[in-house]
Amino acid sequence: MAQIFSVAMNKGGVGKTSLITNLAAAISSQQPDKKVLIVDTDGQGNSALAFGRKPADFTSSVYHIFTGKKTIDDVKVKLSDNLYLVPANDEMNFLEFDVLTKIKEYKNVFGLLKAGIEPIRDEYDYIFIDSPPSLGLIFGNILAVADKVIIPFVPETFAVQGLIRIIESVNEFKEKSNPSLTLAGVVGMMVDTRTVLHSEMLSKARQYCSDRDYRMFDTVIPRSIRFANATAYSGQPAVWTDRSNPIVGAYYELVEEVLQNG
Repeated sequence: MAQIFSVAMNKGGVGKTSLITNLAAAISSQQPDKKVLIVDTDGQGNSALAFGRKPADFTSSVYHIFTGKKTIDDVKVKLSDNLYLVPANDEMNFLEFDVLTKIKEYKNVFGLLKAGIEPIRDEYDYIFIDSPPSLGLIFGNILAVADKVIIPFVPETFAVQGLIRIIESVNEFKEKSNPSLTLAGVVGMMVDTRTVLHSEMLSKARQYCSDRDYRMFDTVIPRSIRFANATAYSGQPAVWTDRSNPIVGAYYELVEEVLQNG
């Protein structure tokens, strides 16, 4: 049965998709005997872009999983021998309206994604769910099916307050709706330790997590254009195209931490 990891942060531009796609791609290359699935729930469809695919080209998407019109096997796209993607496109931007205006058709609005994933869960070893930058219907569906949540933390002004808010939201959902949900850990993203601000914010986040017995991974992902360049020029995650680079190698170190401790 697959371990289901989700990524969560209620703002954009914090590296959620980079985190999800590089972790999934790293695991798929390190463990070729394991089957990995990425589920994108963000209307921007950036998980597909990370692998050189255009979201607008998909006639079937995760939207059809949420609405019960299709199965994951109907929608999934093969990215490598053991890595698959359920893509998203701009249809997801209308999901809340489409569901909430037909509420009688959907008896459990926070169980829509789970209903799509549970039938195929035994077919995969790892499932990674990318999330939109909001705490709404889609986010609730993700937390309802996830086992573990990874929170990306960009060490900038007011970032610790955002970290506190998202952790509180995850804990509240756990208490009310999914007791098996756990916080796998917080990971520093886009970190430039040469700056005083980043060093200070990272230290504050570590202190906050330590005081409350939350894990903050030792590995941090550096700020680098290599991750964007890999997508733009190679149509593949950096962990596939530039593995020998020590900056990219941070993702392989993070994989070890996530799988050992997460």
